[in-house]
Amino acid sequence: MTHEAPLDSLLEKLCSGDPAAAESVFLAFEPYLRMVVRKRLPPRLRAKFDSMDVVQSVWADLLGGFREAGWRFADEAHLRAFLVKLTRHRFIDRIRRHRTALRKERPLDDVVLADEPAAPQPSPSQLVEADELRDRMLALCSPSHREIVRLKMDGIPVSEIAVRLGMHVGSVHRVLHDLACRVALERGDSDRKTSRKT
Repeated sequence: MTHEAPLDSLLEKLCSGDPAAAESVFLAFEPYLRMVVRKRLPPRLRAKFDSMDVVQSVWADLLGGFREAGWRFADEAHLRAFLVKLTRHRFIDRIRRHRTALRKERPLDDVVLADEPAAPQPSPSQLVEADELRDRMLALCSPSHREIVRLKMDGIPVSEIAVRLGMHVGSVHRVLHDLACRVALERGDSDRKTSRKT
């Protein structure tokens, strides 16, 4: 490894608690330790964690060892051997933590929809409420914004609504937010009137 300062001299500073030396040593060893993890990381686990997660936890342990346990290393070779061993142990810990999830997870291609519970269907009263809310929202918004509401109620993402209508995404968000506030205010007023009557 080639570094701005020899690692052995940085190691002396690290042992004395110099934070700048700690950062330099970390940057020197980080690529090597990440490679140690990547060589052993199965593709199925890459969504769970990456090599940097393991290396950072190793580094946190090392700093704690220097500060609290008084760890000392004679030279760069001893430190590297220790870090590789610690990295492997940390990696095995991560694998064990995710073992249950790996056993239970199945690719979507393997899922038979008939085996899965059906999604709960809305009740008739919920459907009526949804229709009333849609009608109320359409009545409250200006005619130029009604298409935004219709598309949003059809489940179209805001980014796609903006593209379809030639608008800025922020403008679509603002229209929907303003409308939600107006509906909430109107509902609050009607709730207050109902409570006064009772």
